Amino acid sequence: MTDIGFIGLGIMGRPMAGHLQAAGHRLFVLEKSAASKDLVAAGAIACKSGKEIAEKASVVVIMVPDTPDVESVLFNAGGVAEGLSKGKIVVDMSSISPIATKEFAKKVNAKGADYLDAPVSGGEVGAKAASLTIMVGGPQSAFDTVKPLFDKMGKNVTLIGGNGDGQTTKVANQIIVALTIEAVAEGLLFASKAGADPTLVRQALMGGLATSRILELHGERMIKRTFNPGFRIELHQKDLNLALDGARALGLSLPNTSMAQQLFNSCVAQGGKAWDHSAMVKALETMASHEVAKA
Repeated sequence: MTDIGFIGLGIMGRPMAGHLQAAGHRLFVLEKSAASKDLVAAGAIACKSGKEIAEKASVVVIMVPDTPDVESVLFNAGGVAEGLSKGKIVVDMSSISPIATKEFAKKVNAKGADYLDAPVSGGEVGAKAASLTIMVGGPQSAFDTVKPLFDKMGKNVTLIGGNGDGQTTKVANQIIVALTIEAVAEGLLFASKAGADPTLVRQALMGGLATSRILELHGERMIKRTFNPGFRIELHQKDLNLALDGARALGLSLPNTSMAQQLFNSCVAQGGKAWDHSAMVKALETMASHEVAKA
């Protein structure tokens, strides 16, 4: 069994850590985290700092919202980096900047430890079901060590390449997800405005080429008006900012990604930064003066 530190017990991190604990691994968590209480009651060990967690665990998993949060967890006073030593592995499962990831990896490597960037896709549903897709960047040897842990949290685990490649893959994933949500929203809005039953339209489309997990899960949310997250719009905005910043650096255009970001911006203007990202449909409904369905 592996001694695992887990920092970031949010909507997704809490069930992910729970799967590792249920598999028999010894878990170290921050005592100040409200979400750690259940884990501690089940046998996890509470620690005062990231440094203490890194000193006691051989693998430290980080699952926090954004690039500055990862930097803080790693490098602030009392942070994880202060407790690292040769042979330990840091696994960042947050979705953050690929460029910053490469710099973080260099600093961790200087401590004699390995670094894996391993962002995930699948949302709260995937985290609870241990069915996440995990996209990994980093050295093969560290990946081979951590792979059994990944298998307790996800179903589709792929080593893409070196540090930063996992985060690059996640950015690509978020582009595709955002544009597919937009396509599903437009299709259901069109059908509803034309007078067709969106529930039956979705049912029919699920049997054809237009089928997707987005149509299955998020299309249902649009029809049932269940926009509690899930995956918050403000987090998807952060990911699309990474895509658009990266596009500028690479000298390429992502026009539909820019449009999806503007639709999310419209939702935020309506007070919806914490809505599930399927609520992008609300921006289109506002322009159409028509809702896909009534609650």
